[in-house]
Amino acid sequence: MRIRLDPVLVQAAIAAALSFAHLHDLAAAAGQDGWKAWAYPISVDLLLVAAWRRLRSGTAKAAAWCWFVVALVASLGANVATAGLLDLGDVPAWLRILVAGWPAVAFLGGTLLAHGAPDRDQVPESDQDQASASPVNPTAPELPAADPQPTAPPSVAPVPPALVALARKVADDHRTRTGTDIDTPTLRARLGVPLPLAEAIAAQLT
Repeated sequence: MRIRLDPVLVQAAIAAALSFAHLHDLAAAAGQDGWKAWAYPISVDLLLVAAWRRLRSGTAKAAAWCWFVVALVASLGANVATAGLLDLGDVPAWLRILVAGWPAVAFLGGTLLAHGAPDRDQVPESDQDQASASPVNPTAPELPAADPQPTAPPSVAPVPPALVALARKVADDHRTRTGTDIDTPTLRARLGVPLPLAEAIAAQLT
């Protein structure tokens, strides 16, 4: 596979390396030796990246531009200071104070850029498109519930012949004593059976 180098990326890498080295040298000259001198250029570059990302997102542009300028001044100042205009062997006290206070400034800026709340008035276009594509009508009438299907009457088990014979005796006895045919509630009470079964027995007595 053929690899093609992008001149713009090469230029950006060279500029970043030079700026990184200048920041490291200035931090070391200001008394921040060891790993701390390497951490300073990283913090400046990260603040630049965070500010640039917030600028591209389109939210809180004022804060993003403010912190972008702060990080750019820190990077540009280190480049100019290490170009021979400053004696790195005798750094003034005010510059030592600025270098020592930079971590707090970078932490504050990075935190505000990374966790700052977006503008409430700005709604993402995707949310607007989704809301317009699927409108909701809160006053839409509800459809009536479907009528339940009529239930079939419970089927009655066949009446045993012995029970029918007993019911005939009870009915004959009732006719003998009262002179009238026995009704279903009385037959049910005399036999001690459920009402559907008593109705089935009475139907067979007629």
